[in-house]
Amino acid sequence: MTADTFPSERGAAVGRGIGIGLMYGLWRPRVLGAWRVPSAGPVILAVNHSHMIDGPMLMGTAPRPVHFLIKKEAFVGPLDPFLRGIGQLKVDRETTDRAAVTDALGVLKAGGVLGIFPEGTRGEGDFASLRAGLAYFAVRSGAQVVPVAVLGGADRPGRLVKALPPLRSRVDVVFGDAFEAGDGSGRRTRKALDEATVRIQGELRAHLNNARRLTGRQGAPGRSRTASAAQDFSDTPR
Repeated sequence: MTADTFPSERGAAVGRGIGIGLMYGLWRPRVLGAWRVPSAGPVILAVNHSHMIDGPMLMGTAPRPVHFLIKKEAFVGPLDPFLRGIGQLKVDRETTDRAAVTDALGVLKAGGVLGIFPEGTRGEGDFASLRAGLAYFAVRSGAQVVPVAVLGGADRPGRLVKALPPLRSRVDVVFGDAFEAGDGSGRRTRKALDEATVRIQGELRAHLNNARRLTGRQGAPGRSRTASAAQDFSDTPR
């Protein structure tokens, strides 16, 4: 990895600014628990993945600039230099992408924030199927993991693009408590990584369930009393 290809913190900060303008301009994000993200040091944001705006939504609502691991298929045409310019990382999901691994560990070694969709692709967004990469990065770097639930975007499809929530609709972004993925021993064996993966999955699914209860997004239509209470603890103004 050379100095000109290393994902820059400044670029990620620019991406955060773009994300803020895009997300708050087109949708109505409600951010809960952003204060739980450590203000310094290496952090991994583990995000559920149910629609196209999950990445930009986190870039615009997280309290720190985020470097996301993004599938290489997104780096096409003018998007390639743009995504690289805002500090995002290209990864080949079909093989062990050593360049992406090096870049991701470099971000964490520098004390930055790495964003990962541990399920790999968009789906139900329930953390039911986790890849081992998240555990590897967390155990190898010692970074804290912060679970993030993005809710509301899949309630009903947008009119123009089905994978997008309707414009100006409410999308909840709920940050959970940071935790250590490893067992404290520093082991990086296959068994240790498997155990860390199970531990991470339990934390992420528990957070998702709590986030659904907090926001009232458990399948019932409309604004629930729970969702109203969540607004009182929101990190964004009404």
